[in-house]
Amino acid sequence: MLPSEIPPGVQMVTLPGGIRTLAYTPTQTTPAPPVPVAQPIPAWAKTTALLTPTIGGGVAAAGIGISYAAPGLIAMSEALWATVALIAAAAVGIPVLLRVGRAATGRSSTHITQNITASGMFGRANGTINHH
Repeated sequence: MLPSEIPPGVQMVTLPGGIRTLAYTPTQTTPAPPVPVAQPIPAWAKTTALLTPTIGGGVAAAGIGISYAAPGLIAMSEALWATVALIAAAAVGIPVLLRVGRAATGRSSTHITQNITASGMFGRANGTINHH
């Protein structure tokens, strides 16, 4: 037989003894792809999905708040720098004025000396104060 004369479902096969013959062969159908099984959504994914808009909204609100607060923060920082400059000027200026005032009056300042002694690590401390 010619290959074009072979009916459908029949094929030329070679038997184990070497003889070639026609045989009915079952039609091989491709197996259907497995049906995907719906997987449950993990709890961490649900929690993350619910927290994402909340966190995004919080960041947006913080950005808006900072934009409204920026002019006040700039003014506050300038006021703090002015306060620091005033404290530094006072720390230098007041002792200078006191020295100038003492030099003009001719009075000397009082010196106080304190001597403290203790015997042992937990001994009672005794002290004397000397005014000069």
